Amino acid sequence: MARPIWTGTLSFGLLNVPVSLMSAERSVDLHFRMLDSRSNTPVRYERVNAETGEEVPWKDVVKAFEYKKGSYVVLEPEDIRSASPEGREAVEVETFVDAGAIGAEYFEKPYYLVPGKKAEKGYVLLRETLKRTGKIGIARVVIRTREYLSAVMPKGDSLLLMLLRYPQELIDAGEYSIPEGKPADYRVSPKEIDMAQQLIESMSDEWQPDAFRDEFRDRLRKVIEKRMKSKGVVVTPEEEAAPENAATNVVDFMALLQQSLKSKRRTPAKGGGEEAEEKPPRRKAPRKSARKTAAKKSTRKRGSA
Repeated sequence: MARPIWTGTLSFGLLNVPVSLMSAERSVDLHFRMLDSRSNTPVRYERVNAETGEEVPWKDVVKAFEYKKGSYVVLEPEDIRSASPEGREAVEVETFVDAGAIGAEYFEKPYYLVPGKKAEKGYVLLRETLKRTGKIGIARVVIRTREYLSAVMPKGDSLLLMLLRYPQELIDAGEYSIPEGKPADYRVSPKEIDMAQQLIESMSDEWQPDAFRDEFRDRLRKVIEKRMKSKGVVVTPEEEAAPENAATNVVDFMALLQQSLKSKRRTPAKGGGEEAEEKPPRRKAPRKSARKTAAKKSTRKRGSA
């Protein structure tokens, strides 16, 4: 089972629903390593000083911003920490908007919000209300060290958290040479539009995502499998499953809803639903190999002979 990215709360009004943030996408890219063709050993990417050509150890690497060509300002770790948002694990819904109000260009990356134990009621309450009203929640969420704008929306039985792009991350279409004006300005006749419409209607069907596959990746995978049979493979161990969320307290949702309607403002969660991470068990020191022990005994015997 996949591990949660973080465990915290989903808050709207005065209601706080303990949730876990889980990835809603799976990487299917085929990853390659660079090898030295003479010995088939991996080629490393090293941190090299541009002037001396010498490798730079991590302890001597600093972050800097190039404000003009060849001119830098060095940032200390505390400088970056001071600009980072508070790492509170919470999806804080600030407002609700119509589901169709956000353009497709704003949507970036999906995640699933999974309710904690005994938190199903608040989860279902928000999900069904969003479905009934046709609204989605606009929220801020801190993932690792960065604050993101996001949308909380219902999808079937789940709540989907979709990361959104900020307006300054988008390029205005006006910066490109895009044809403007009426179809007649480009000699597009009404008859051509009618025929194009008939063509589109004849090709129209229900959206069936399973009918589409990355055929290039499938063909490339077959090539890899053929190579694997002739050259052999190396198998890596699978990751351990993550522990489930801890139980949460029962909440009077009706009272919180009434208070939220009266105040008409959001009160941030105070540590609700956050869990202390369990420390991994200490690994035992590896035993000395039997081969080395046998070699020492053999040396002693030769010395005594």
